[in-house]
Amino acid sequence: MSTDAILPFFSDWFRFDLAGASPVVTLTAVVLCGWYLGGAIRLWANGRRWSIPRTISFVLGCALMFCIATFGVNRYASVSVTALMFQQITAMTVIPPLLIVGSPGRLLLRSTPRYSASLLLLKAALTGLRSTWARALLHPLLPIAIALVVFPGLYLTDGISLVMGSRVGADLLLAFFLLVGLVAAVPLWSSDPLPRAPSFPARLIDIFVEIQIHAILGLILIRAGAPLFAAYESESLDADPMYDQAVAGMLLWTYAELPLLIVLIVCLSRWHSRDRRRARLNESREDAELEEYNAYLAQIDQRGRA
Repeated sequence: MSTDAILPFFSDWFRFDLAGASPVVTLTAVVLCGWYLGGAIRLWANGRRWSIPRTISFVLGCALMFCIATFGVNRYASVSVTALMFQQITAMTVIPPLLIVGSPGRLLLRSTPRYSASLLLLKAALTGLRSTWARALLHPLLPIAIALVVFPGLYLTDGISLVMGSRVGADLLLAFFLLVGLVAAVPLWSSDPLPRAPSFPARLIDIFVEIQIHAILGLILIRAGAPLFAAYESESLDADPMYDQAVAGMLLWTYAELPLLIVLIVCLSRWHSRDRRRARLNESREDAELEEYNAYLAQIDQRGRA
């Protein structure tokens, strides 16, 4: 692909294109952003504190969700593997951490009025969080199982051509990527109480498996000797399909791995901090027991002298 061909093609990704937008994801982004800002403003108006950095993180996540659903990259995802991979990586590994760091669950608890329909919504959310389904969704093996089924099913059997062949299929696939990304990211990023809290070794295994899946798929795209997907074989973009496919593989090796490396560092840091807190707590308990034992010995010594 020449420079003259790739620059207009790439720049078109970031042009607003409402006619080719994904309605499900676009509406979801607008509704979530509106609800979150409404809850935060309600707290601030009542003189209650709410974190501005958390608000920025959630709004940024909604903005990215809106962009990948309404900008040109959404339209190009059906004809360019690179655009598809960029959209998928953003939906699965970039947007979910931003939304989760915003602590929407905590905001829901603090900002929901305790009356009428709002209270019913809050009770429904709490019931769902405590349900068996929620515990199942937060199982650390679930994201790994989904990745091992979805990625080979889409990219090693050319299922992606079938799904992206229709507007509805492309919209539902983007929504699916977002949901899977949220399911995988909640146990790794959430600071809110969860019905199931995976251990740190389980989280590390999850991260390492996801890194390997991205690396293997990226290597397949880079090293393939022919176009792998029937829907992306034509040169309708005046671009070499092989080059387009190789760039998509490089995105998996770079853009997809960076958020996972960040969450790996965060996970190790949280694990280390937890162990230090436990060590300090154990030391304080041991010191208290030692002081109590010394006081007991002192009492015995005084009785003996008396």
